[in-house]
Amino acid sequence: MSLFRLDASIRVEGSHSREIADIVEQEWRSAHPDAAVTTRHIGVDPIPATAWATAVTAPYTPEENRTPEQRQAVALATEATDQLVDADALLFAVPLYNYGVSQHFKTWADLVATDPRMGPGATPATQGKPAVLVTVRGGGYGAGTPREGWDHATGWMRRFLADVWLLDLKVVESELTLAAVTPAMESLRDLAAEMRVAAEHNAREHGRDLAGAALHRV
Repeated sequence: MSLFRLDASIRVEGSHSREIADIVEQEWRSAHPDAAVTTRHIGVDPIPATAWATAVTAPYTPEENRTPEQRQAVALATEATDQLVDADALLFAVPLYNYGVSQHFKTWADLVATDPRMGPGATPATQGKPAVLVTVRGGGYGAGTPREGWDHATGWMRRFLADVWLLDLKVVESELTLAAVTPAMESLRDLAAEMRVAAEHNAREHGRDLAGAALHRV
């Protein structure tokens, strides 16, 4: 029994996505106290930006003719995919940056997609695996807000994780995470606190579901 956790925040201290994901992980550990938890912090230890392009071209080069860079990129893709395949459950903590998908998460996902077990034409090796995505947004992007529709990350992540990789995905979302430190958002602080409470509740619920779903797959 094992959990793989991926964090994409560029912060360690004060990261809302990490804090909420910690709640999911705590529920997992409560249910499986002796289970292994593998963590990867791509926000502070990112995948090289050139790895995806290099890994994409490597299969078109005979193994004996591959450059050291191609071999390294393929090895990175294999390692990243192994971490997904070997785990019984998955946890992703990914904040919204500049209205789009975190570059660290996108680079990592693109790299995994070069592995034959996860690429086009293959049934993903992650099919049916339980997973939780925690995503947070500094501002407000809901219906009727000035920036409704500006979140271009959450929909993509849902599509990629649930529809491409076929994970059994649950999502925890929280907004207005910058309200507490942004004077112009002072009037939104009570609403932000309510959203945080709701997100923490969902994190506990989805964490328990993750632990139970993983047990049923073993």
